[in-house]
Amino acid sequence: MVIPKVSFIKVLKNAKRILSNPLPFHHENFKKHGDVFQVSLGFGKSVIFTRDAGFAKHMLQNQHRKYYKSSLQTKDLGKYIGNGLLTSNGEHWLKQRRLIQPAFYKKKIDLIAETIRQTIREEITRIEPDKTIDIYPLMNDLAFKVVAKSLFSYTDTGDTMARLQHITEAAQKSLIREIRQPYKRWWFHLSGQIKTTLTLTQEARNILNNIIEERRNSKDSYDDLLDMLLSSTYEDGSAMDNERLIDEILILFVAGHETTSNVLSFCLSLLALHPKIQDKAYKEVQALGSEDLTLMEQFDKSKYVAQCIEEAMRLYPPAYFSDRVNIEDDTYNNILLPKGTTILISFFEIHRHQDFWKDPSVFEPDRFHSDHKKEYSDWYFPFGAGPRMCVGSNFAMYEMIYTVSELVRKYKISTSISEIKIKPLITLKPVNAILRFEKR
Repeated sequence: MVIPKVSFIKVLKNAKRILSNPLPFHHENFKKHGDVFQVSLGFGKSVIFTRDAGFAKHMLQNQHRKYYKSSLQTKDLGKYIGNGLLTSNGEHWLKQRRLIQPAFYKKKIDLIAETIRQTIREEITRIEPDKTIDIYPLMNDLAFKVVAKSLFSYTDTGDTMARLQHITEAAQKSLIREIRQPYKRWWFHLSGQIKTTLTLTQEARNILNNIIEERRNSKDSYDDLLDMLLSSTYEDGSAMDNERLIDEILILFVAGHETTSNVLSFCLSLLALHPKIQDKAYKEVQALGSEDLTLMEQFDKSKYVAQCIEEAMRLYPPAYFSDRVNIEDDTYNNILLPKGTTILISFFEIHRHQDFWKDPSVFEPDRFHSDHKKEYSDWYFPFGAGPRMCVGSNFAMYEMIYTVSELVRKYKISTSISEIKIKPLITLKPVNAILRFEKR
């Protein structure tokens, strides 16, 4: 099969809009060329784009051993956030996954459930009723503090954590420029932009090293993720040194709050735009009676709220793309894939594909009712798929269900915006999550 190609000239002509938001450019090419096309990046390099859900599942699940994350996610992202679970491949990834995954089992989350609840309750008290606000900064702080307190039991969420947040944003912006304008990478090096960002990320590593050393010297037990990582050992009996610990903590810190804050902001905006759906969620929350429920019980019984969140992640997947490189020759549906081929998977396009979804642009939580859920399992990737599926998916869902439930219980949410605008960076962010909260 011959794959349609998009020329490097066309990429250059669209460079400005690609840097701002590449999704319209991708959509135009998918519409013109079909579910698979190839883009030339210059200097003999190219990448295959796909919105074929079967192709995605082939790489992420069925033939995952043949596919590694590309240098974009390992080398480029790794130079800023380390060689941890998110940015590693092969044996190193497998060792880290086995070490970290137990921390996110339901019984472990149950140990920190009250911390999660209390942190969420404290943060939503910052909402001023009857005032129009951008909900994203508040949700970003909420998700950040849930990570800091429940995973690391770290209560200093002032200057230290604010600095980490600033560094995270700066590194992300730098990486986005490198990804979307690879032909200018020489300039980013020559101008000192990359060096400046690396200096910032070293500062973040120093901050985390201090936190680790404080914990090593402490006689207190916190039963949190950091305690678990400090006490865990590999099969040979060795423990992680500070550098590896920093890699994993930094990645969990970055991945554990940003994606959650994005989804919460999108979900609340969608509920504001759809009052009837919001009312249905409110009736479910009211019927549960809340105060006597544990976090796990609320998670199990909040079916419709969960559907609202799942539908928000369909329309606005926080990890809106991923990529893979095959480490051996492969084929998929008569597409020849020589070793070393880079393939970018657009979850954003898969989640809105007319062949998979009825009325794909419509916010319809009922499509995720338990009676229908299995229909969509092959083309729904909110947390990825296969062995590399997000290790913190359960944690994120508990946090999001409780947050949305509490907000819908306390407030009627409205908005004056007519449509949701997006900002695709490393994750998919909202631009105008301007909402109004009225006490019920």
